[in-house]
Amino acid sequence: MPIKEHDSVVLTKSLPEHGLQVGDVGAVVFVHRAGEAYEVEFISGDGATLGVVTLYPADVRRLDASEILHARRISA
Repeated sequence: MPIKEHDSVVLTKSLPEHGLQVGDVGAVVFVHRAGEAYEVEFISGDGATLGVVTLYPADVRRLDASEILHARRISA
């Protein structure tokens, strides 16, 4: 099933320049050219946007319904 807008996705690689780690969960806010790339928003626990990052299909995967979310502290 293709990734679409509003889907939750999981990072498959760390993005230290954005303070993001493998396993972080974000929401797709825009799909480029039928899935060639995605704009993904990452938020903190209080709903503040940490960043919106352009990612490629190899960088993310859909969050599976059988997975549980996990929290971690973000670096200051």
